[in-house]
Amino acid sequence: MANDILGTDVVVQIGIIVRDIEKAVEEYSKIFGVEKPEIIITDVYEKAKTQYKGSPTPARAKLAFFKNFKNVEIELIEPDENPSTWREFLDTHGEGVHHLGFLVKGTQKIIEDFKKNGIEVAQQGYYTGGMYTYLDSFEKIKFIIELLENF
Repeated sequence: MANDILGTDVVVQIGIIVRDIEKAVEEYSKIFGVEKPEIIITDVYEKAKTQYKGSPTPARAKLAFFKNFKNVEIELIEPDENPSTWREFLDTHGEGVHHLGFLVKGTQKIIEDFKKNGIEVAQQGYYTGGMYTYLDSFEKIKFIIELLENF
């Protein structure tokens, strides 16, 4: 049964903030007995158009995606020093679960529905083939909601 606001009840991603992605990838690979994924860097502002708390930011992060699990992808994120929800999370909470990601359609309507519950957009940007939106839900539910919409 789909969630009325999200349009889905499937978590597709767990995002985890780390200080040292190379070390984290090594540990995850060893512990889970899986191949090490490629570490990539998010796009520059000119391509990603990253907005943090309503303002442009040059923030970037190193990412690694573990796609070895049947129902969910584990994303490791090492933020740079620029303002972002990633950097804020690391500075405030340290390493740990940052977000649960949901593959959605109609991001703008979902944003409006969450605003009615006092949850605003924390960060938004583009990736090749789509857009991500982090909702500032941590204070209410202890994790950030990520909306992933592929075009």
